[in-house]
Amino acid sequence: MTTNRSLGEPKKLQLYSYYRSSCSFRVRIALNLKGLDYEYKAVNLLKGEQQSPEFLVVNPIGYVPVLVDGDIVLADSFAIVMYLEEKYPEHPLLPRDLEKKAINYQAANIVSASIQPLQNLDVLKYIEEKVGPDEKLPWVQKHISKGFTALEKLLKDHAGKYATGDDVFLADVFLAPQIHGSIQRFNLDMTAFPLLARLHEAYLQLPAFQDAMPENQPDFPAAAAAAQSGSV
Repeated sequence: MTTNRSLGEPKKLQLYSYYRSSCSFRVRIALNLKGLDYEYKAVNLLKGEQQSPEFLVVNPIGYVPVLVDGDIVLADSFAIVMYLEEKYPEHPLLPRDLEKKAINYQAANIVSASIQPLQNLDVLKYIEEKVGPDEKLPWVQKHISKGFTALEKLLKDHAGKYATGDDVFLADVFLAPQIHGSIQRFNLDMTAFPLLARLHEAYLQLPAFQDAMPENQPDFPAAAAAAQSGSV
């Protein structure tokens, strides 16, 4: 039912996103877990739309994701997820137990600070230009493997069905996109990371994660969709 916004109906959340961005993927999962409706605003990173004057007004550093909640504009996936956690407490993403909460912060930070920045599009372009295109994949696989080795050790005494027990928390929100991209985009052999491989299979069964998948986004390329379905 359509209602008049002038009567005080809050504006729908807006998410500036790119289907393949793992940082955007994290926020999509968090929004889905909390049952929040939002408007998807696609930003094509390969076409450089993140550097357009219009987008730089929204986020001067030129990265996705960006969340707009009324007059509040937030960039950086960690900041966005923490904002959502504070404002929308439904399906909490942090456990009450202090140690378990700290493990969630640590796991999420390994992904967001020690793995993902080293596979960022700008970094890969720089390596291609300064070193050579054949060096991009070995670079990415090396740094993902380093981070995954640390995550396997960190989570081995805390994991249950999911990363830190039998409930989905912050660590899972950050791990799922990183593992998915490492397998699908960077062809990482997961043999050395059995715990993370098991978590990956568990995440694939969750609707909130499924709906956030790159292939389920409105800006997923039609040609890639056809290739996945076996169409011509």
